[in-house]
Amino acid sequence: MRTLGMIGGTSWHSTIVYYRMINELVGAEIGTQGNPPLIIHSINIELMREQNREKINAKYLDVAQKLQTAGAEAILICANTPHMAYEFVQPKLDIAILHIADAVGKSAERQGLKKLGLLGNRPTMTGNFIPDILWKNYDIETIIPENQYIGQAHDFVSKELTRGQFTAKAKAFFLDQIEKLRVRGADGIILGCTELPILIKPEEVDLPTLATTDLHAQMGASFILGN
Repeated sequence: MRTLGMIGGTSWHSTIVYYRMINELVGAEIGTQGNPPLIIHSINIELMREQNREKINAKYLDVAQKLQTAGAEAILICANTPHMAYEFVQPKLDIAILHIADAVGKSAERQGLKKLGLLGNRPTMTGNFIPDILWKNYDIETIIPENQYIGQAHDFVSKELTRGQFTAKAKAFFLDQIEKLRVRGADGIILGCTELPILIKPEEVDLPTLATTDLHAQMGASFILGN
């Protein structure tokens, strides 16, 4: 098995989900008598809340280099938003960062999806680190909620979901946004916050949902197994 470095902490709730899923996926292949080699560095989520791009880039580069030195053969960033640092960090490493958008793109491609609605916090929805890769590598268009809903979505994610709060009000809001995205032509929905799949279940939505956490963890497990 190959060693995977994991950068977590944003949030710790999502890091637990990644850790559990990767262990379960690898265990399903090798048996429960063993478990995968993982190196985890947990970052204080306050870094992301500050939204200082230079500080974020510097921190993720520092952590990624430490994981590389410690023996990681690839890196998995255990959340959506920190992938904003990918373009800065990846060229400075000798190992690959397994990008969350590639995990989404490959799944969407297999399902024949061509226009995806993207839900998450403000940086994830308005940033280019997911849409650009989906368009350039998979010819998939991405749309996001209308401007008047961006702030509310961000608040639900940053003030509730990443703090372990999953309310009926948040569920109703995101289900309504999914319907609005469907009306605008989305044929699938990216649940682009690690906690969103905890809030929204596939059976509650009429469109295919792509849970970035699940797909990304599968990519990590496949790397470990050499697939």
